[in-house]
Amino acid sequence: MTTSVKPSRRALSQAARLAGELSARLQARGNMTVRKLLSQSNDERVLVVTEQEVRYYEGQAETPLYFHPSMAFVRVKRLRRGDTDPLIQLTACREGDRIIDCTAGLASDSLVFAYAAGSGGSVTAVESEPVLCALVREGLASYETGLPDVDAAMRRIEMHGGDHLRYLEGLPDKSADIVYFDPMFRQPIHESSSMEPLRAIANMSALSPESIDQAKRVARRCVIMKEHQTSGEFDRLGFERRHVNTSKIAYGVIEL
Repeated sequence: MTTSVKPSRRALSQAARLAGELSARLQARGNMTVRKLLSQSNDERVLVVTEQEVRYYEGQAETPLYFHPSMAFVRVKRLRRGDTDPLIQLTACREGDRIIDCTAGLASDSLVFAYAAGSGGSVTAVESEPVLCALVREGLASYETGLPDVDAAMRRIEMHGGDHLRYLEGLPDKSADIVYFDPMFRQPIHESSSMEPLRAIANMSALSPESIDQAKRVARRCVIMKEHQTSGEFDRLGFERRHVNTSKIAYGVIEL
């Protein structure tokens, strides 16, 4: 864990806090390059706190992973104009809904849900990988889109670090409206270059039938999963495949 070359007091404090949380060694940056820092790291992993964001580097990759709303921002801007979004349509998500995103990743779909559910709703984004959870949590707390209502939606997302099955098991029956899964695809879409930095750090495990059973117990309205349109996961886990689009993505739905 380190900072940019000339860190502010805030960045130094944030780096120290994250180092403690992640049991990372806190390294004064000095004039060292990221490549030099990586070579001195026992596991070739470095987190850099800058004035704008937290960046994650692994191996000799020159492109860091950092929080950015990306296509979620485009989707939310469409919702602001009164247009529709397939995920919101399929789940009938509306103001006041309680949503659990069991595989948060970069929280892109969490942001779409948070905007649709409004200030009266809530989104809990569960992420099993500690570094990714911290990176996204910090980004959600500080990223500014220039649109106050979108920023407010980001701030409403509650990141929860841990295994989604354990989290679901601890919830009462019918305590959420929607439970959502977006696991790393069994069949990757290699044209999606934006996903490459995430693959190095994300949980690649397949969903378990036990997780889906718990999701059906917890959800009032539906359980939904995003996967490759030709994936066998829909049949394996009992989802009805819907909304196959031109980007090779499909959603599966279990209505309750």
